[in-house]
Amino acid sequence: MNIITYLPHFRPRLFDLLGRCDSDSIRADFIAGLTVAVVALPLAMAFAIASGVPPEAGIFTAIIAGLLISGLGGSRLCIGGPTGAYIVILHSIVVQYGVANLAVATFMAGIMLLLMGLCRLGQVIRFFPMPIITGFTNGIAVIILLTQLKDFFGLPVASMPDNFFALVYLLWHEIEHLHWPTFLLATGSLVLILTWPKRFNRLLPAPFVALIGAAFVVALVNLPVATIGSKFGGIPQGLPTFTPLLFDWENFSNLLSPASKIALLGAIESLLCAVVADKATGDHHDSDQELMAQGIANLVVPLFGGIAATGAIARTATNIQNGGRTPLAGIFHALALLIVVLVAAPLASYVPLAVLAAILVATAIKMGDWDIRKARQYPRRDTLVLAVTFALTVLFDLTIAIEIGLLLAGMFFIHRIAGQTALKKITPAYIEALGRHAVVDKVIPARTVVYRMEGALFFGAADKLEMLLDEVTADTQVIVLQLHQVTLLDTTGLLAIEQLAAKFTARGQTLILCSVLADNAERIAEAGLPQKLGMDNIQADLVGGLARAESLVAAHSKALNTLD
Repeated sequence: MNIITYLPHFRPRLFDLLGRCDSDSIRADFIAGLTVAVVALPLAMAFAIASGVPPEAGIFTAIIAGLLISGLGGSRLCIGGPTGAYIVILHSIVVQYGVANLAVATFMAGIMLLLMGLCRLGQVIRFFPMPIITGFTNGIAVIILLTQLKDFFGLPVASMPDNFFALVYLLWHEIEHLHWPTFLLATGSLVLILTWPKRFNRLLPAPFVALIGAAFVVALVNLPVATIGSKFGGIPQGLPTFTPLLFDWENFSNLLSPASKIALLGAIESLLCAVVADKATGDHHDSDQELMAQGIANLVVPLFGGIAATGAIARTATNIQNGGRTPLAGIFHALALLIVVLVAAPLASYVPLAVLAAILVATAIKMGDWDIRKARQYPRRDTLVLAVTFALTVLFDLTIAIEIGLLLAGMFFIHRIAGQTALKKITPAYIEALGRHAVVDKVIPARTVVYRMEGALFFGAADKLEMLLDEVTADTQVIVLQLHQVTLLDTTGLLAIEQLAAKFTARGQTLILCSVLADNAERIAEAGLPQKLGMDNIQADLVGGLARAESLVAAHSKALNTLD
């Protein structure tokens, strides 16, 4: 196959919609974009600070990634930018390898995401079991909450450790240094965000109100709390500048793992975001195009001082709720943030870190699915996968959590599919019970037994064929095995059939296969089973199988009579 025909057609959704935009649509996108920008501004700064970088890195990411993901993406209404899900990974990279290597890891993740889209892996990413996604999402929410307690309580700690146990130990011993003005400001902001009436949220999003209100209080009464100005010196007023990557070749191989985490999490989050948008609007996104856009965004963002970006579910929902119609809404949101940086950046110096911590605590509470009553509605194995993934994410590492979660989910899936694989003997009672079985009105020759295999004949269930060796008696000459109910046949299943036929042959018995589905028949032919079993011992249907069995029995009887 020509590789050009295999690669997906690069066709951003915006290109298909531009020709259909009218003044009403553009007006609706403009209003929705401004509203999303109001929501995105405090979140972008909070996510950046929590990730271990200056607040402007988050705003630059929201601007650049917002433009690229909306302009080049495969979804009509997804909003791109920094997200809370990335905080744990990005902060870990900054602590271990530094900010320069964070940019390199983000760039590497961009390459991976772009390749995922080019190789049409968009649908594969969506195969992740929901218990795993829910488990690590809840785990990330808990970690975000814990890491924000330093600024929420105003603790005199330079930075929070990445290790869960060290983090809890530090909080336990530092809580006595609680800074009451910071704590009261953060608590008030959190209560405001969580209780802000929904009817006001459309025009005045709660995080933005909390941000402006807290900054006003600090400026008015000169409240002695840490602010963006006191910690970072404010936010630069101007366009983001190009910053070439500084490759640290000694740590380059070490960055592959964190870069893979960024890419995998970004792919999952962006496609989940697109699915949420589809469900809310009845639209249908292009997964591969969305991954390519995410990849391009993460290639460009680190070159201008930004951090990793992906689809933001909350901002996308805000876009939809406020009437967004096309990707222009995401572009307007990015341009609005750019204007804020160019005009109002000095005002950010008054923003207290406590309100940003409160915003992230509220984000952590809202991003998790905490309704444990749902566990009763789902199979216990899925609940176990969710619980294990959640615990490993919090206690150890996201990669370990996903690996173990996938392993558990895979084992449970194999066990379930194998449990549905059955070997049934066709007896008169069985025929009468089914009524419409293919063997009705057909005569089973003497010294012949008929079995039917149902389900998947794969590595998890191939051993069930061995049951025939115990069930088939020595006086049986021919075993007819129906395979029309076999939905999956893998290499292990083929080997099991071959070995079974060889063992029957050693016992002076013959195995006949019949009613094989087309796909399985092709695999059987490729494995050379017709030559090993005998061409006549693989029949198209049960009629042929019984006719072949009758001829073998007759030939055997004739041979015995000749000897007599």
